[in-house]
Amino acid sequence: MEIVDFIVEGAAQRSISTLEGEMAAKRPERVGSAVATSLGLCGAGASRAATPSVAFGDISPARGEIAGAFVTAAETAADVSAREALLDRAMGPKRRKKSSEKLRRGRRPSEGLAFVTRDATGAVTGTVRLWDVVLGEGGRAALLLGPLAVDPTIKNAGIGSALMRHAITEAARLGHAAILLVGDAPYYERFGFSAEKTGSLAMPGPYERHRLLALELVEGVLAGAQGTLKAAGRKLKSQRLPLAA
Repeated sequence: MEIVDFIVEGAAQRSISTLEGEMAAKRPERVGSAVATSLGLCGAGASRAATPSVAFGDISPARGEIAGAFVTAAETAADVSAREALLDRAMGPKRRKKSSEKLRRGRRPSEGLAFVTRDATGAVTGTVRLWDVVLGEGGRAALLLGPLAVDPTIKNAGIGSALMRHAITEAARLGHAAILLVGDAPYYERFGFSAEKTGSLAMPGPYERHRLLALELVEGVLAGAQGTLKAAGRKLKSQRLPLAA
């Protein structure tokens, strides 16, 4: 197998380790049976409530897998500058021109669904956020995942996969019904994503149709879904300029 440290909407792929399955099995998660199956979770581990912070590293480098410890946790206001710098390094300046950005601009991430990973020093090494959208005019609610990025200097750490699993688990725990993203199907199939039910959906701008993927957290919720995705998240508060004297 190979580990892919990836970025939604474009990424360089790196070598993959079988450790991802081991890390997922150690994490306390609670999701529906279909989601648990797609993430490789079962038994007691799939029935426990998710925790707000999970360590998924600290493996001896002698095994050629993970050196050091990485922790995923809720993003805080103090992470903003580090997150933006990480996204610039990983995705470049063109990241702000993507179709997905039209659904994020001027909005806040979905409540409780913005995460970062940190290394042993507390430095931000990965980021993922999910956003509230509706599927077409007056359509049903869903989430849009992205951007998801990992520090390009870190190899073979499985951070991207761990972030992905954590985000899906938390979205299910919070009662969301579906997640969409723009990405490579051969990779995201491991998390249960496919283009099977997105044929009648569209992004608000240029995109590759075969890369619009979806995961149902509630079975059948995307049946008949159609139309262009629209932003539905909380708006950012506008900063008012001081009045002239």
